[in-house]
Amino acid sequence: MVSLCHRDVFHGAISPYCLCCVKQKDQFDNLEKHTQWGIDVLEKYIKFVKERTEIELSYAKQLRNLSKKYQPKKNSKEEEEYRYTSTRAFLATLNEMNDYAGQHEVISENMTSLITGELTRYVQELKQERKSHFHDGRKAQQHIETCWKQLEASKRRFERDCKEADRAQQYFEKMDADINVTKADVEKARQQAQLRHQMAEDSKAEYSSTLQKFNSEQHDHYYTHIPNIFQKIQEMEERRIVRIGESMKTFAEVDRQVIPIIGKCLDEITKAAESIDHKNDSQLVIEAFKSGFEPPGDIDFEDFTQPMKRTVSESSLSNSRGDGKSEPKFGGKSKGKLWPFIKKNKLMSLLTSPHQPPPPPPASASPSAVPNGPQSPKQQKEPLSHRFNEFMTSKPKIHCFRSLKRGGAGPEDFSNLPPEQRRKKLQQKVDELNKDIQKEMDQRDALTKMKDVYIKNPQMGDAASVDHRLAELGQNIEKLRLEVQKFEGWLAEVEGRLPMRTEQARRQSGLYEAQNTSAVNSCAQDRESPDGSYTEEQSQETEMKVPATDFDDEFDDEEPLPTIGTCKALYTFEGQNEGTISVAEGEMLYVIEEDKGDGWTRIRRNEDEEGYVPTSYVEVYLDKNAKDS
Repeated sequence: MVSLCHRDVFHGAISPYCLCCVKQKDQFDNLEKHTQWGIDVLEKYIKFVKERTEIELSYAKQLRNLSKKYQPKKNSKEEEEYRYTSTRAFLATLNEMNDYAGQHEVISENMTSLITGELTRYVQELKQERKSHFHDGRKAQQHIETCWKQLEASKRRFERDCKEADRAQQYFEKMDADINVTKADVEKARQQAQLRHQMAEDSKAEYSSTLQKFNSEQHDHYYTHIPNIFQKIQEMEERRIVRIGESMKTFAEVDRQVIPIIGKCLDEITKAAESIDHKNDSQLVIEAFKSGFEPPGDIDFEDFTQPMKRTVSESSLSNSRGDGKSEPKFGGKSKGKLWPFIKKNKLMSLLTSPHQPPPPPPASASPSAVPNGPQSPKQQKEPLSHRFNEFMTSKPKIHCFRSLKRGGAGPEDFSNLPPEQRRKKLQQKVDELNKDIQKEMDQRDALTKMKDVYIKNPQMGDAASVDHRLAELGQNIEKLRLEVQKFEGWLAEVEGRLPMRTEQARRQSGLYEAQNTSAVNSCAQDRESPDGSYTEEQSQETEMKVPATDFDDEFDDEEPLPTIGTCKALYTFEGQNEGTISVAEGEMLYVIEEDKGDGWTRIRRNEDEEGYVPTSYVEVYLDKNAKDS
């Protein structure tokens, strides 16, 4: 090694150590680039998983929004549709889709915690470890380079001293051979040569020691320090590779864990689809729209060969509108049974005469100048052709006082509905009232117990403080019981007219039904048949008959409305129509219901007399509390 170094120095060649240092530096640079690439791959995978979790969250959110969008709204008509097995299956599908979305949220959460979070922490640790290893490598490389520089300096000094000793020796020999040189000069040259030889020997010893030390350091560097550093870098890189492989397994395992639950959701959807019962749905439709009317009887033959006493245009109408004395031959009974099955638009055209608005105030206060308001239904009936023409040239308005009184919402006893539908509505109303009674009774029981506690322990509260509330609850319960009795009476009346039914049929028909009727149908179905006559009064044989006093009883059965003010009659009004009341000019009366926009105000004279008058005929003075409410 010494001769090699001398030859390198003397001949100006590049040292093998220099080549080795360059190669080693290149290896460190390559390893540094590769390990940085490995970290970049890891960060790229973290970014991939993070975007996957965002996609899962977005997908879950969209699924939840989709499920929520098609969920039935509370207290809406859509809720009624979910009694059918097909719509219930759809609702189950929506619920399962909500759970399905929840599993995608679980995927996102698990990937975030088990992969993204763990790998992010690992990357930070990996960067620190990598930085430490390459710092140790550079430090070892710098140390060996420093040792090499010391060796080079010692070698150059030894070389210089050798050259100086050689020149001093040559000069001494030259002086010693020259006879003209004095002995003192020769001695001086000899001493100088010896001094230079001694310095060369010292430099040689130092160079030898430095070289021995460098060789030891170089051996440790290339056989111990650098291999250890490379081994640590290799282990670090292998751990990175293993870790990314484990993360990929976790990526698949997270999906695999939710597959059984997702499969269960799909199984539930399949089960819901298999639970659809077309027969049951059809039966529900039948129960929902079953009217309870009997099929029409046979139509009798009308013999037109007999002499006719009336015109052709009025014969059929007058026969059916007679005083109930027409011969059975001409089908009065058949028409009474047939008319509920006529189409709605045709029924309207046959029934409705335009309901006149309230009469305008008279020009003078004389009774003769005051019109009598809407026509009474008891006036003489017109021919059917006249009524049809009158309907075609007029706009439909409110067609009966039953609708006027309720604001168009239908009568309280649901008499505007067919018998079967009416029975269901009444049963539903009775059930609702019984629930309300039970709630009030529960509250009363709770307050009673509280009062007993207060009596036993006065320090906890005043027992008299709950008496007022108990009295209110007692009144409410009594009112609700009266309502139940009223509706149960109507229900018993309807069930008495319907054909015998099995208990199972009663339960099936007790399902919640939607109400889709109008004021025209309610008036027409209760009061008149298509030919204008009162089928309830004429036909005593049909089971759907409604007493003629139903409308009057409706006012009597209700609780009296509280007064909200007073009014003064500006003009005299002769109330000849059903539901109206006669007033005299200047009379003071009580107001119990304001004008709803139809031109009529409901008033009361005493406990037994109340009804409607035109709003323009009275001057209303509302109480302050009524105005505020």
